[in-house]
Amino acid sequence: MTESAVAAVGGPTLPQERRLVTDIPGPRSLERLERKRAHVADGVGTMLPVFVEAAGGGVLVDVDGNSLIDLGSGIAVTTVGNAAAAVARNVHAQVDAFTHTCFMITPYDGYVDVCAALAELTPGTHAKKSALFNSGAEAVENAVKIARAATGRDAVVVFDHAYHGRTNLTMAMTAKNMPYKNGFGPFAGEVYRAPMSYPLRDGLSGEQAAARAIDVIDKQVGAANLACIVIEPIQGEGGFVVPAPGFLPALAAWAQANGVVFVADEIQSGFCRTGDWFACDHEGVVPDLVTTAKGIAGGLPLAAVTGRAELMDAVHVGGLGGTYGGNPVACAAALGSIEEMRAGRLDARARELGTRMRARLEALAAEHDVIAEVRGRGAMMAIELCHPGSTDPDPVRTAAVSAYCHQHGVVTLTCGTWGNVFRFLPPLSIGDELLDEGFDVVAEAFAATS
Repeated sequence: MTESAVAAVGGPTLPQERRLVTDIPGPRSLERLERKRAHVADGVGTMLPVFVEAAGGGVLVDVDGNSLIDLGSGIAVTTVGNAAAAVARNVHAQVDAFTHTCFMITPYDGYVDVCAALAELTPGTHAKKSALFNSGAEAVENAVKIARAATGRDAVVVFDHAYHGRTNLTMAMTAKNMPYKNGFGPFAGEVYRAPMSYPLRDGLSGEQAAARAIDVIDKQVGAANLACIVIEPIQGEGGFVVPAPGFLPALAAWAQANGVVFVADEIQSGFCRTGDWFACDHEGVVPDLVTTAKGIAGGLPLAAVTGRAELMDAVHVGGLGGTYGGNPVACAAALGSIEEMRAGRLDARARELGTRMRARLEALAAEHDVIAEVRGRGAMMAIELCHPGSTDPDPVRTAAVSAYCHQHGVVTLTCGTWGNVFRFLPPLSIGDELLDEGFDVVAEAFAATS
């Protein structure tokens, strides 16, 4: 996709270019950073302290006039870009009409329209219903509530390297201690952890890894006590770990055979990100419940649990909801975002971007033996950095490469249990030339830090 064609899938009016006019961060951003320190809690971290005043397509423009290439999409949120035309149009129209009533008090069409779209788009042809919330963590927490109500069981199984959120229950479900859990306990109980399929590190087939996980579940929990399995089809914060083929289908089949609710956390991997509408589509896995957020609404706060109607209806009236859940402005944004995805065929665009990124990353891996693996699907790609000849993580080199990218005008994100993984999440509205330039800088960063 050329830069001129980008407008068809995001409507940016900004020049689609990397432009550095000051150091990163520049003087105006540094001034604002001092103000942030005075007024914002230190616990709210900032990876790259540039204050943005405009964004769109594949660029972020800061208050100093620097234009940065965005390879992070606000952690997979601005999938359709930061200024998608249909999102902006819908939001303006809804704000002019009304901003809030609380759906639990007086309903409105937008909430129902989003639920209807989710029933159509999520995996499976069975009857589905949805409930809308504000954040991914809320969606995961409510999926557990629904599974417990439907099964009458308490236990929840999650996986090594998982990330599910920052509420008390979802912190218990999250694997990584720092910065997500450290000092915040005690956590919710009846959460158990099973081994994830991690091909780089375990060498197992999907079926073998699933058998190992099921053995742990049977021994430590017991199917009769288990309400649900919650799993990211491709793990996010844990390192973009892609399970071996067959792992997810085997787990889903075991869950179905044992009356266990299979919950797919598609918060980071959903909405065209992986080249399918949802990552589960890749192997034809049909979850009982799907949690979504991030890319659903073009940057506005919205999340959902979508699932089998009989499961969703197991909760008593009034048991699901929240003051802001399914806010009308956020729902309008979601409908605009889905319109952009359909009109721009952004699932196909994600596959194109994935092919382009994989080629660049594999070429880098051939030159730099610190790259132990290239993995991912669609526009959700990653490289894991390890000390050459081993699987010992190299977070120091990872940090150095990322710092170089930031200083040279490319927004990159790291992740992984050991902090040694680069994740690449460009907005699907980015043009080919801009993406290539971003990866030119990534290549320079590896050469400069070798």
